[in-house]
Amino acid sequence: MLRDEIDSAQRLVKTDAYQMSIGEVVNMYKDEELIINPDFQRLFRWEIGQKSKLIESILLGIPVPSIFVFEKEDSKWELIDGLQRISTILEFMGELKDPTTGQLKPPTALVATKYLPSLDRSVWEKSDMITDVPFVDQTPLISPQQLAIKRSRLSVEILKRPSDNATKYDLFQRLNAGGITANAQELRNCITIMVNRQYASFIRELAESKPFLTVLSASEDQMEKQKHMEYATRFLVYTYQPYDGKLDIEEFIDEGIVTLATANETRQASATFNITFNLLNQAYGENALRRFQNKAPVGRVGLAAFESIAVGIAKNITSIQNKANPVDYVRQRICEFWQASEVQNFFTSGLRGTVRIQRTISFGTDWFAT
Repeated sequence: MLRDEIDSAQRLVKTDAYQMSIGEVVNMYKDEELIINPDFQRLFRWEIGQKSKLIESILLGIPVPSIFVFEKEDSKWELIDGLQRISTILEFMGELKDPTTGQLKPPTALVATKYLPSLDRSVWEKSDMITDVPFVDQTPLISPQQLAIKRSRLSVEILKRPSDNATKYDLFQRLNAGGITANAQELRNCITIMVNRQYASFIRELAESKPFLTVLSASEDQMEKQKHMEYATRFLVYTYQPYDGKLDIEEFIDEGIVTLATANETRQASATFNITFNLLNQAYGENALRRFQNKAPVGRVGLAAFESIAVGIAKNITSIQNKANPVDYVRQRICEFWQASEVQNFFTSGLRGTVRIQRTISFGTDWFAT
């Protein structure tokens, strides 16, 4: 069985590998033959110290890890892994384009590193676009140093065109999942874009709706970390994808959103989402998903309440709409929800997510069906 699964999976992946100079890679980017997805580029958040260490490594001849690309139907390459490294090189050389405007971004002025302290204020060439170091204080690399960078070799691993799209986004996820820059939802956003850019925009539209944001009550820091996108994604997956308890929760969400993005059904999903959060907003606003103690809201919005209440309402949305006063019904059921003895089982210390969502979603579906 395992041997058959390995043989089958291996047939999905067709790869090749090239050794290329950095100069060749930069020229491919300039000629639009190497594509950096704008939505991926927004994850480019290396600090100047990290950028400087990469240039230091290249100048010292330290091998740079392989980059991975996907060969598109037009034979152009789409960068799958290596965003931070390639973007750092392009930015330093003044060749990185802004993903929104298409204009060149300001080049980088480096800082001192452990082995090359004289890199401080070093630039590829002097530029008025560099704002953090005055023009007169910029130190351009001399020609031999520039040539050393251009001639440095990169190993390029190519996922060939016959490989299916599922392999493409799965490889992207596996390569990036261990990184420190992009969190799980940022990676999931990118994977969704790979599958269906239109559906990714649909999720963002839902996540930015006013009633949803009010109910979610996320802080600026949580928004920066894509909490609103995460919860909108969870809502769609939990509402429309059955869970058998086998997969890890994150893998279940990943697979579920890929399935939904592929199907691309948005009309019903949009209606269910908007009605659900309009009801919650009208019922209790920012307190709709907070725990109630002595009939007063306390604490913050958590996953257990979101799974039980929001998804429970969504799964019963038609019958709830048919009630004489849907908002009063939702308000009453939420208040009574926190008094139910079963609810305490959702907050047991050390409870695995795989067990929790089987409890919360099932209970919430039954709770709002009465």
